[in-house]
Amino acid sequence: MAVEAIAEHTEQGHADGVFHQFESIEQQNESYIVGMWSFLVTEVMFFGPLFFAYLLYRWQFQPQFYLVHKELNVALGGLNTVILLFSSFAVAMAVHFAQKKARQKQLLWLGLTLACAFGFLIVKYFEWAHKFHVGHVPGPGFRWEAAGEAGVVPAGIAELFFSLYFGMTGLHGLHVVIGIICIGTLMLLTARKSKLVESYIPTEMVGLYWHFVDLVWIFLFPLFYLMPQ
Repeated sequence: MAVEAIAEHTEQGHADGVFHQFESIEQQNESYIVGMWSFLVTEVMFFGPLFFAYLLYRWQFQPQFYLVHKELNVALGGLNTVILLFSSFAVAMAVHFAQKKARQKQLLWLGLTLACAFGFLIVKYFEWAHKFHVGHVPGPGFRWEAAGEAGVVPAGIAELFFSLYFGMTGLHGLHVVIGIICIGTLMLLTARKSKLVESYIPTEMVGLYWHFVDLVWIFLFPLFYLMPQ
């Protein structure tokens, strides 16, 4: 009898859009929000030491880092910044239409966000491909003698700069891939009218994550690409 009662309660909960462990939709939504913000705090703690390490080495090797950073493609970095800024607007619009239960418009803006995410990775691929071609990838095959500033900046410092560059932008790229999976899953569930996304809260949670991904890039772009002399 107890098992049947639990099953009945679970089915009723799913039918109402509330899972059985929550007493109300308000409590469920509050749990989602607290959980997402807690996750984002851990992400800040994850990226924080990397930014601290970069700033420490940049302070120590400012003249050398300035010369090495000129090997980066500012135009491609700027293009990716524009892409992510638009994607933040797009996901905000998706949340807006999710709140209004305008499913088709929500899917449209989620699709635009997804397209921006793929666009970002495509641009990053071409940027990284050039670095592999000229040998600016840290490791045994690192070649700094091919660069114009080779006589001014020691290869070890140049490799340190590119280690930070590939490490931090690569980690950010991994978060973009995770965002693509989240947005794609959300679109699929929304298109199927799943009760899991009946509320606007799941869309808002994905939006918060994507805003965080964009914010990280907003810091990465000026730190690596727009370094003052």
